[in-house]
Amino acid sequence: MSPSARRLLKYPYHFMRKLQRRYYRAVAMLTLGSYQAPPKVNGPTRLTKRTSLGANTNFNGMIVSGTGNVRIGNNFHSGPECLIITSFHDYDHGEAVPYGSASIQRDVDIGDNVWLGSRVTIIGGVTLGEGCVVQAGAVVVSDVPIGAIVGGSPAKVFKHRDMDHYERLKAAGKFF
Repeated sequence: MSPSARRLLKYPYHFMRKLQRRYYRAVAMLTLGSYQAPPKVNGPTRLTKRTSLGANTNFNGMIVSGTGNVRIGNNFHSGPECLIITSFHDYDHGEAVPYGSASIQRDVDIGDNVWLGSRVTIIGGVTLGEGCVVQAGAVVVSDVPIGAIVGGSPAKVFKHRDMDHYERLKAAGKFF
């Protein structure tokens, strides 16, 4: 038995965690549309064939639901239990109450270097600007500007990043 195999048997938690990550990544890759580089997947993640990823994307648990397109930029990070919803029932023009069988699709565009906290919900039809941060538990229903820090339900801008510092780190290639 190899030394690395012995280590895995000695530390079963680490072995199981590694297998779990491989499983999460395999499931995400099966449902993914396109990508620049394979994502890092550390939690239960389900994407759609209409999802495209940039390089260095990191998922700790996300579900993309619906038939709209989702574009996620480079250096993206999500916390656990995030949700992107891209299809809605048409309650205004449906043939029945409370809604009809028709649905409305809305795309989501997430810029480079975006970080989502835990349990963030993003509703279709929004754009998250480059470098923005979305606070845990936020519900994003409208566009988020570049470098904004948002939170709440519905999400509101309450602060902006130090964009000079952000640009220096970006120029130096310091991505996590």
